[in-house]
Amino acid sequence: MKTTGSTFRFRTLAMTAALGGACLGMLAPEASAQESRRRRGGAEAAKPVELTAEHVGLLTKIADERRLNVDDLLAAAKTFMPSGRHDEYVLFSSGGQSGQVFAIGVPSMRLLRSIAVFTPESWQGYGFSGDNDHVAESLKIMGKPVLWGDTHHPALSETGGEYDGEWLFIGDKANARVAVIDLRDWETKQIVKNPLTISDHGAAFVTPDTEYIVEGGQYATVLGYGYAPPEQYKEAYRGMVTLWKFDRVKGRIDEARSFALELPPYWQDLADAGKRASDGFIFINSFNAEMAAGGVERGEPPFEAGASKRDMDYLHIIDWRKAEAAFKAGKAKAINGFPVIMLETSVAEGLLHFAPEPKSPHGVDITPNGQFIIVAGKLDPHVTVYSIDRVKRAIAEKKFSGQDAYGVPILDFDAVKEVQVELGLGPLHTQFDDKGYAYTSLFLDSAVARWTLGGEYESLNSDRPWKLVQKTPVQYNIGHLSAAEGDTVSPDGRYLISMSKWSVDRFLPTGPLLPQNFQLLDISQPGATMPVIYDMPLGVGEPHYCQMIKADKLKTWKVYPEVGWNPHTQRLDPNAPRQGQEGVTRSGDHVLVNMTAVRSHFHPEHVEVNEGDTVTWRITAVETAQDATHGFCIGAYNINLSLEPGEFAEFTFVADKPGTYPFYCTEFCSALHLEMMGYFHVKPKAVSATDADEASGAVVAR
Repeated sequence: MKTTGSTFRFRTLAMTAALGGACLGMLAPEASAQESRRRRGGAEAAKPVELTAEHVGLLTKIADERRLNVDDLLAAAKTFMPSGRHDEYVLFSSGGQSGQVFAIGVPSMRLLRSIAVFTPESWQGYGFSGDNDHVAESLKIMGKPVLWGDTHHPALSETGGEYDGEWLFIGDKANARVAVIDLRDWETKQIVKNPLTISDHGAAFVTPDTEYIVEGGQYATVLGYGYAPPEQYKEAYRGMVTLWKFDRVKGRIDEARSFALELPPYWQDLADAGKRASDGFIFINSFNAEMAAGGVERGEPPFEAGASKRDMDYLHIIDWRKAEAAFKAGKAKAINGFPVIMLETSVAEGLLHFAPEPKSPHGVDITPNGQFIIVAGKLDPHVTVYSIDRVKRAIAEKKFSGQDAYGVPILDFDAVKEVQVELGLGPLHTQFDDKGYAYTSLFLDSAVARWTLGGEYESLNSDRPWKLVQKTPVQYNIGHLSAAEGDTVSPDGRYLISMSKWSVDRFLPTGPLLPQNFQLLDISQPGATMPVIYDMPLGVGEPHYCQMIKADKLKTWKVYPEVGWNPHTQRLDPNAPRQGQEGVTRSGDHVLVNMTAVRSHFHPEHVEVNEGDTVTWRITAVETAQDATHGFCIGAYNINLSLEPGEFAEFTFVADKPGTYPFYCTEFCSALHLEMMGYFHVKPKAVSATDADEASGAVVAR
């Protein structure tokens, strides 16, 4: 809305008291000096700036020229991060079809880092380490490279239901894989492939002490990569949920202590692990309880029609501690070599119950106290709130309304339902704050709904419980959303991210393919005040879900602990070359290169081998200064590394292309960066066969 100059000046003067001048300090010389000290790391705290009439006039002139109103200036003040000042939170977002994870600072909404996971990434040297690259090996499925992923749900490790900042897990929907990321160096350490199913969706989610990483399925298949025609859908197709055991000491998934549960062929969707009052349970949405098998090519109803006939689908309620006991008691069956608790066992042992839920749900979320389970159905304008006390009582008293086709008991809907709250069109996913509010994304309304919780949350705000308070429009088609620490037992509130699927007119057009739009909402005030304060284009895939952690919980290394550190083992590597140990040695047709990298040279600078030699190359970055990263590449051999300070790397390849190949540092590391290079000489067989200098054991480095 355009304002007149006098009105704008009046509103601006009123605003400055609230801003305290902090965002405008750059306009005053004394403020500039304070900011300069802060940027240099000075301890002196910034002081409020007294704005003169000249400052206000300059601000008004800039705002008028740029057509900014007071809300714009407030939003800028809330999100601007001066150079050298760090964000309060880090948002870890899935990267969608990029196969990666993105780390974004909040409130600045600056992209801090892309973390390579399921897709080779050349800047980080991820997947470009020769013929025996451990990354390339981990990206193979049934012996064939699968070099992309569709990351959906990152999950931060938890202790007592709180994010602890140690590990991050992410699922790959397209290929049913789960990855482990170490948040000391923000690198992927492990990828496991689910041997039961082709794809998944409910991954990854963690139990409150990260005992297990939960990977829920999605589209039913024949478990174990089997085959059956669609006519045998009900008999042969099945869903699943896998509980991957996490070893916190080793920082790895322990596949030998992991297991799965067979589920009916409904399409399992999102999951959440109970906490506090609901600890010990896992809750999973499902849709297509109709068990529609599609087949428009045969005149059958399409999936979207067949899977939406009923008014209700099934909320899966799993007692994972009982399931763990059944697994340890040997009550699982091996499918494709992986232990699976079969449906009949789950029913007999009381591991699995269903509760009706509004159709086509896409969100199951547990309140911080664990008392309530929130389910949103895309085709129902309500969120349905279930009480864990009611669920436990209904299970104990066998308040069932029947059983499904596979014998799973269905809890009576009215016995487990606490309340339904009407919010709007297309409710999906819910997050929580510290003031007794819940926030639900409304896909069809393109809005975020703020509504009140009941029970012990009623005293935290003045609004009536179980009521819609505010709907803030977002642009456009919001999917998931994330509040600060919003999946924990003690959420912070303050900020919320809307993961808007479309951006349409928000940014400069980038061709027919447009970026996603991450919108930042200020949820720090109660009631109906909940503005959008930042739009962030993200043009590297379609992120689906994210979690936001306090930045000070992350114990990130600035350099590796010791020179010669192996990031894959997270310890000092005995094979790491030291300064003074550089050189090239030969044993038959195998050549070992020991190299060090430091500003501004590699040692050795010339490496000579014969065509057909197997080359093992070891490099230590002997830098110890923060941000003194080097790169190393050999063109035409698909070799590219990122060498952070102190890092050791090793790669092996066959020198099957004769020629002279420059290698160089790919990071602009110093004034003599361009001189940080060398030559890899591969002698053709005709030359090397007559070269007397290539005797076994001879040192050939220069």
